[in-house]
Amino acid sequence: MTTATRAACVIGWPAKHSRSPKMHRWWLKHYGIDGDYRFEEVPSEEFPAFIANLRGNGYIGANITIPHKEAAFKLTDPDERARAVGASNTLWYGDDGVLRSTNSDVDGFLAALDVSAPGWSETGKHAVVVGAGGAGRAAVWGLLERGIRRIHVVNRTFDRAVALAERYGDRVVPTRWEDRNKVLDGAGLLANATTLGFRGNPELDIELSGMAPDAVVIDINYVPLETPLLARARQLGLKTADGLDMLLYQACTGFELWFGVRPQVTRELRELLAADIPKS
Repeated sequence: MTTATRAACVIGWPAKHSRSPKMHRWWLKHYGIDGDYRFEEVPSEEFPAFIANLRGNGYIGANITIPHKEAAFKLTDPDERARAVGASNTLWYGDDGVLRSTNSDVDGFLAALDVSAPGWSETGKHAVVVGAGGAGRAAVWGLLERGIRRIHVVNRTFDRAVALAERYGDRVVPTRWEDRNKVLDGAGLLANATTLGFRGNPELDIELSGMAPDAVVIDINYVPLETPLLARARQLGLKTADGLDMLLYQACTGFELWFGVRPQVTRELRELLAADIPKS
């Protein structure tokens, strides 16, 4: 790498588990670009200062992961997609030097479903999203874009689900945690947009047997690659989509903004990342 090497990073707390550096470095090598991509573990209280001096910290842009997406939205100049979601996961500097942001989680979420369950939006007109944070809002916005008629948002803190429904309108129904199994009956899609099921965390306690026979279950987590939720869904014969595909497809936007090339998601790259992810 030269002194002029452009570098981006993923910022989270924690962030060491992220496969984003391996993915972006693979693309950089594949396209012959002099660049780098790293991870930065930054606690919430230090995040505003780190973002305010992102360029001084050596970066032309960044991906943002849990728990900083909503803070990143407030600390940058968000585009229309980020404003719709109320959270930002991709940051870059505009030509005027202003730190801008977007939300590519929506694209990643929808692409993961399209790849794993083609035609899913034609049959699933009733969906359940667990989680009302930044990832949950991205999932809800994507489902609304694809014409899903009713979306139940389940969250332990009910007020957050209510706020999300107020943001998006009557097609979104705030749902109490204790009613999660009830609203899943007949649903065509379940999205886990929480860290439940992530390695070391409790799994998502929800009953899948009442879902529609052609239903799809997507989990934004990818460590392990097959989360307990996805394992149970497959045992019931349901279609599944995993967080690794979401990670891959959401990353394309940032890479193009930082390095000027729209990267391709290939089987070779997915298999490279999957081989590095614990199976349980």
